[in-house]
Amino acid sequence: MSRALGVDLGKARIGLAAMDLSSGLPRPLPTLQAIGTLSKDAALVGTAAKKEEATLIVLGLPLLEGEETPQSKVVRRFGAILEDQGFVVRYADESLSTHEAEDHLFDSGLSAATRKKMRDSEAACVILQRFHQQNQS
Repeated sequence: MSRALGVDLGKARIGLAAMDLSSGLPRPLPTLQAIGTLSKDAALVGTAAKKEEATLIVLGLPLLEGEETPQSKVVRRFGAILEDQGFVVRYADESLSTHEAEDHLFDSGLSAATRKKMRDSEAACVILQRFHQQNQS
């Protein structure tokens, strides 16, 4: 597994990022508009993973004080659909990833409109970085 796709799953938008696991440097990809059903959204993510030649998909898992939430179950169902497509799926804590991404974009001096467009994919970068750090120790 040398390439991974990070996913920040949302109801309206799906943030994506790609990473060559040997470098550990994530790259934001264009955000997808969510269709609204897990199977159709998983098909979109699967297509993006194939385009990036990623065999591993890292999903951001929403936790609250370290515990899974109702949304965590949705993300795990989404992961099961991706596994059925033949992908290896792993999870990384996405707590505050959007906030961290927003801070990074703000510090870059980008306009509010540009930050809004990039926020979800930057959050996917944070998710990939967390996964990579977790698996390096």
